[in-house]
Amino acid sequence: MQTEVDVNADLSQHVVVDTTSMDWEASPSGSVWRKPLYRQGGEFGPVTSIVKYEAGGKFRSHPHPQGEEIFVLEGEFCDDHGRYPAGSYILNPDGSQHAPYSDTGCILFVRLRQYDGADRKQLVINTDKSAWHQGMVEGLSVLPLYSQANYPENMALVRWQPDTYFPEHVHPGGEEILVLEGTFEDEHGQYPEGTWIRGPHMSRHKPYSREGCLIYVRVGGLPAN
Repeated sequence: MQTEVDVNADLSQHVVVDTTSMDWEASPSGSVWRKPLYRQGGEFGPVTSIVKYEAGGKFRSHPHPQGEEIFVLEGEFCDDHGRYPAGSYILNPDGSQHAPYSDTGCILFVRLRQYDGADRKQLVINTDKSAWHQGMVEGLSVLPLYSQANYPENMALVRWQPDTYFPEHVHPGGEEILVLEGTFEDEHGQYPEGTWIRGPHMSRHKPYSREGCLIYVRVGGLPAN
């Protein structure tokens, strides 16, 4: 049996991963593959991954202790509760259960076992049909995905028009970004489409995009160093 090793498990470290250069790893289902970005404690600990379902790929019905978060990047994801096209955002709370599959194949961004709390709400959002709001600076648009009182995380899609610049700021509870389109930048580097970034608690940067980009962002929820 293959031993699941920890991946980027030190949450005090700044991490940048080019997901496009990673190889796919097999999952317990022979028709579902994954690229682990963060994993702690093996198959039954918290995990953040890019996940690929082959056409006809599926898992048997299973529960999700400590919740599950999904953003559909490509194709159509399905379970016994519905069908979710590209651009769908799903938050399944602690203790939820489903039997996921994909008839045509799909690629997902997934977080497992990172959202405990019995009173979290279940969310399904079609971002292609949702309203965007003006961001904090000119050229920035925000589509809120999840926030809930008494929980530290906030998730959103953020669209940067070309030559948009944001002031330097700090992130209590850290920040995680997946670049969905274009190139995101800050004083530490350039991050093209497919890049996953994790800044630890109290990380600081001055982000911008000269090309323009679309990013998924989660702020908060990482422990203090």
